[in-house]
Amino acid sequence: MSKTATVRARIEPKLKQEVESLFHVLGLSTTEAINIFYRQVKLFHGLPFDVRIPNKETKKILQESDRGENLVHHNSLDDMFETLGM
Repeated sequence: MSKTATVRARIEPKLKQEVESLFHVLGLSTTEAINIFYRQVKLFHGLPFDVRIPNKETKKILQESDRGENLVHHNSLDDMFETLGM
């Protein structure tokens, strides 16, 4: 099937840059990522993920992590699992 349809969207420049960097790490072009998203929407007959508004505690934690606050760093997976008691 030929790919002749065009999708246009306005995106915040910083968000676009950050996400496209992730696509690059994954070996995907933006076009390939959009095609994957569309195929998943078709497969699921809706969004392939939950869309929810975070509760107050989750929102607070997300804001803290965005600021780099209260993050826990580990040197290895073993170190992380030991901290978690696993």
